[in-house]
Amino acid sequence: MPHPDSTTPILPGFHPDPSICRVDDDYFVITSTFEYLPGVPIFHSRDLVRWRLIGNVLDREDQLSLPSSEGSGGIFAPTLRFHDGRFWMITTNINRVGEGHLIVSATDPAGPWTTPVYATGAVGIDPDLFWDTDGTCYLTWASGRPGSPISQAVVNPETGELLSERTDVWGGTGLAHPEGPHLYRRGDWYYLLLAEGGTERGHAVTVARSRSVRGPYEGDPANPILSHRSTSHPVQNTGHADLVERADGSWAMVHLGVRPVGPSPSFHVNGRETFIAGVRWLDDWPVVDETAFDVPKSHTDFDDDFSSPHLDSRWIAPGRHPHEFIEAAVDVGCVIRPSDSTGHRSLLAIRVEDQEWDARATVDADGGRLVLRLDDSHWVAVGSQDGAISVRMVVGPLDQVLAGVPAPDAPKVTLAIRATLPAAEPYGRVAAADDLTLGYVAEDEFRALATVDGRYLSTEVAAGFTGRVIGVEPTGTTDAVLRRFSYRGL
Repeated sequence: MPHPDSTTPILPGFHPDPSICRVDDDYFVITSTFEYLPGVPIFHSRDLVRWRLIGNVLDREDQLSLPSSEGSGGIFAPTLRFHDGRFWMITTNINRVGEGHLIVSATDPAGPWTTPVYATGAVGIDPDLFWDTDGTCYLTWASGRPGSPISQAVVNPETGELLSERTDVWGGTGLAHPEGPHLYRRGDWYYLLLAEGGTERGHAVTVARSRSVRGPYEGDPANPILSHRSTSHPVQNTGHADLVERADGSWAMVHLGVRPVGPSPSFHVNGRETFIAGVRWLDDWPVVDETAFDVPKSHTDFDDDFSSPHLDSRWIAPGRHPHEFIEAAVDVGCVIRPSDSTGHRSLLAIRVEDQEWDARATVDADGGRLVLRLDDSHWVAVGSQDGAISVRMVVGPLDQVLAGVPAPDAPKVTLAIRATLPAAEPYGRVAAADDLTLGYVAEDEFRALATVDGRYLSTEVAAGFTGRVIGVEPTGTTDAVLRRFSYRGL
């Protein structure tokens, strides 16, 4: 039987701002990536609850490069659509927002995708593409300025050229930050779906409709059609949704949410995740049904010995494409070169996708560290260098070595970080967001060096739009050699 409410994400971990499309019996979802490269992962499913990563849309420097690894820059909310035999993706690179929205296309969703064109003149965030039945393509976007209405123009997606003047189509229901627009046609109605209330606890999904694509749009009397604000639901911040019609004529919705834990104000550490709900129609308005899908827990375990000639698509890096600073070496593993002169961090990482997990990295003992990162000002690491293993934590301006021991007398060392939810105290309170225990493995035994409070690597402390990633980087100015990396949910 379906769950009474949806508490299990279809894409766990840092996978915000989902957009979905269908081609026959195949479904595809993309999400935001912000400062991480490659940009915009794309997933495939046949049943809407089990998803497989098939690649990344922006995986080349000629498609996307970033000036730094600064947190929550880069790629904001994308939209994925299929039209006339091609997949189309439009998004905003906030570092180049003045140039307009970035548009690429592909015949195969796994790539390659084209070099971008830009919708010059459409300045803002959260762009959407919609083709009407006469073939006209409409670009709809949010200004990104508080209280400003949603804008629309006709666009040539091949070139990015705007073919009409910008018009304002709807200002939302009056909640803060109307954004994330998606435009649809169902029968004789055009529907405009928005995110409102901000992407924090007040987040909500609202909808309006019109007989004309250009409006005026009338809001649903039942708005917001989805929100968990001011409730005790374990999934919060629900919003930024996208609709898809299924092959059988029914409809579904993907949306983001977070799973906060700990005492007030509660802390979410893995970023905004992607969830799914059903949609039924009542008096030509969409009604969200959160009990429609029985979502299984995703398989998140990952083990890489770098024996493949191709880097797994799960690997990402802040501010740089991984292939810019790594190289495979026969019978060695993965060589990670130090940060470059521009300050880009050489961190080869994957998204953390579980609330409890264990990650291990076997590196050469002369220089390498396992890093859990939220942004460059909020991270913790266990590293090996100069004959010692030490734990270091950075929280804003505070930078401290928490523990250290002599390294085992061996050419390699296995570093480890484990996250666990703390036991509940009386009255249901818990001591922290999670407990992060850092150490190393010796004689097949995990040896803890330090345990830190995970709330300091949470969005509520650090701010921003991303979640945790975990990976390996050099500890100094010499290469790090990563022999093996493993991650498993507990």
